[in-house]
Amino acid sequence: MMNIKPSAAIRKNYNEVSELCKRSGEPVYLTKNGEGDLVVMDIATYMRRESMLRLRESLVIAEESRLQGNTGRSVDDVSAMMKAAVREVLDGHRK
Repeated sequence: MMNIKPSAAIRKNYNEVSELCKRSGEPVYLTKNGEGDLVVMDIATYMRRESMLRLRESLVIAEESRLQGNTGRSVDDVSAMMKAAVREVLDGHRK
């Protein structure tokens, strides 16, 4: 579910917007004059998204390398990297 609020909501009721971010685990989209203006989210959601972006970037780099003919890493190495990445995402989610 997309949470959309007018920008005045953050000025008038910061605590409500903050609680909505934390409770939903989703960003809140703020509008100004009926148009999208800002996105706010709690720090745990932000950290989780950043971790997932880093993981995706690593996977894209590895796939590009593989397509260029590089033999890459062993299955055990990749498994260990994936477990570490999942732990990072989960730990970011718990904070």
